[in-house]
Amino acid sequence: MIERLPEESPGEATVVTELLPSGWLRVCVPLPYSLRFVNSYLVPEPEGDWTVIDPGLNTEEARALWLAELDKLGIRQGALRRVLLTHQHPDHYGLAGWFQQQFACPVWMTEKAHRYAKRMWGAGSRFPLELGDWFGRHGMPAELLEQLEPHLQSFRERVEPQPEVSYLTAGSRLELGGENWSLIDAPGHAGGALCFYSESSRTMVVGDQVLLRITPNISLVPGPEEDANPLHSYLTSLQDLSGYVTERVYPGHRAPFTDLARRAREITGHHERRLEHLLGLLRQREAATAFELCELEFGSHLRRNIHNLRFAMSETLAHLAYLENEGKAEQGDEGGFVRFRAVTAGDPERGGE
Repeated sequence: MIERLPEESPGEATVVTELLPSGWLRVCVPLPYSLRFVNSYLVPEPEGDWTVIDPGLNTEEARALWLAELDKLGIRQGALRRVLLTHQHPDHYGLAGWFQQQFACPVWMTEKAHRYAKRMWGAGSRFPLELGDWFGRHGMPAELLEQLEPHLQSFRERVEPQPEVSYLTAGSRLELGGENWSLIDAPGHAGGALCFYSESSRTMVVGDQVLLRITPNISLVPGPEEDANPLHSYLTSLQDLSGYVTERVYPGHRAPFTDLARRAREITGHHERRLEHLLGLLRQREAATAFELCELEFGSHLRRNIHNLRFAMSETLAHLAYLENEGKAEQGDEGGFVRFRAVTAGDPERGGE
């Protein structure tokens, strides 16, 4: 049951199901974005039923793929034990409610992740407006802010119907595929995210926490429950995950891999270089908004793609928050915008010692 993988044939739009060494099935569910697909996992249970991990974004193409793949396997209502979610981002969470309706199965995620899902995509959500106000204060031009709210609102149909949810808890354990798994808190990329680890098979399901060849987005966004320093939380998580011995690592995007600690070190080095570059940009100018720094870091071409610009802007703010926490940058309100400056050691007016 192995078909050619998307990363091995980038010009193809073939439905892909891969039999993994663990006996799990990796289903590459299509996405209408540059990532192209999300990894979902079908886990055979000893009793003959199945568990789905991260079913994907709710699109017509994704639903058709799942119905075809499940039909091939003879999986019908009653044969799905549950849906497990590593986190609440739409490309992982979006089909959870559809699966629940189609197969009468429970959906499990952390309570914190569920709160985030309701805040972002629930009825009456003000998150699109709050994010627009936040980006506006940080210098994003009005013509781009006009695109932001409808862009974010468009995700609601990609996560409907939303499921009734049961809660997983970090630090607890879970029986999955005949093995006992530890549930590990995985902050930084998404609030309330989890990784699953089996010591017996040295396997970890990492969601988007650690990916090959690309780095997960680390976003700073407004809100009383939001992490004020998500990059610090993320780098600490990478250090913690590096302590687990792995032979199989199952990510939310790109190919599975083996050496989690090595990839965690590579991603840590990437962010260290990004921080140094951003600090260099600040030192070259008197002050700058996060949007100005975002364009210097990622390029003005992102103005043509509000989806990618949103991630770049939020990640720039996350790196600035890290530098502030380290005492290397500071912010102040000037002319109605938040502007950032480098802190120079020995300058009492700029916070140095």
